[in-house]
Amino acid sequence: MASMLKSLKLLTDPTRLRILLLLDAEALSVADLQELLGMGQSRISTQLSQLKGGGLVRDERSGKHNFYRSEMSRDLCKLAKEAANEVPEVEKDAAALRHLQRKRRDKTRAYFDELAGRFGKDYVPGRSWKGLAEALLKVTNQGVVADLGAGEGTLAQMLARQAERVIAVDLSPKMVEFGSELARRHELPNLEYRLGDIEDPPLDDASVDLAFLSQALHHAGNPQHALEQAFRIVKPGGRLVVLDLLQHNFEQARELYADVWLGFSEGELAAMLEKAGFSDIETAVVDREPEPPNFQTLLAVASKPQ
Repeated sequence: MASMLKSLKLLTDPTRLRILLLLDAEALSVADLQELLGMGQSRISTQLSQLKGGGLVRDERSGKHNFYRSEMSRDLCKLAKEAANEVPEVEKDAAALRHLQRKRRDKTRAYFDELAGRFGKDYVPGRSWKGLAEALLKVTNQGVVADLGAGEGTLAQMLARQAERVIAVDLSPKMVEFGSELARRHELPNLEYRLGDIEDPPLDDASVDLAFLSQALHHAGNPQHALEQAFRIVKPGGRLVVLDLLQHNFEQARELYADVWLGFSEGELAAMLEKAGFSDIETAVVDREPEPPNFQTLLAVASKPQ
């Protein structure tokens, strides 16, 4: 039996406490914990080793992976949950875990994640992400669309071919001027550019059917607030699509590309979307650049409840 004094000492560390609460709800691998907590493998493995040494977790082999489970007593678990009230990250961890559990239950989702991982690895003449995107856009009627953080407006122009109306929002006056000129030149009267911030988009409440945040969220000072604003402008039953970078460690991106955040993990983004009010959240890693630093593209799709 684990020493009560040693157990209490282990619980004083917020990271170990977060890990224990996750393992009390679900058996998880180191990779799972990396995704949920947004921490490196070495740090998590060290904490798991200490928890295992203290008798608070056990591991079991399943295929190529070790899965860890909580071995806390009922009284110690109750104490851990009370202590968790002082750790603000615990709420986000729980939301990220719910998303991971939904993905595990959804075998179809797992199948299509596998397909997404294979796309582009085998050469097939004429097949590309751009071609696939063009095809999907042609068979989808998006209604009123907001492209938040539109930049030069490449996506907004593609959307304008099928959407009833597209409102492209960007913080840069030069980008808005450039995009507006392109819309005039290419005769897209249903494409409107507006100057504004993704954290305070100049759009009415519940005014769009679909909102896009394409490689924009990692530039937001407060990504959570940006997602809450997206929720505000989307109609009940409408959807949000987020394309961003998967969490990475390329620090130079802050200087090279003015990035505020070094991407997001799947669990972190799902937790933020849930907190913003969205439901039916799906995520997948859909691309990986072949050249270093091998940025990966994270896709999330979510709905606003009716």
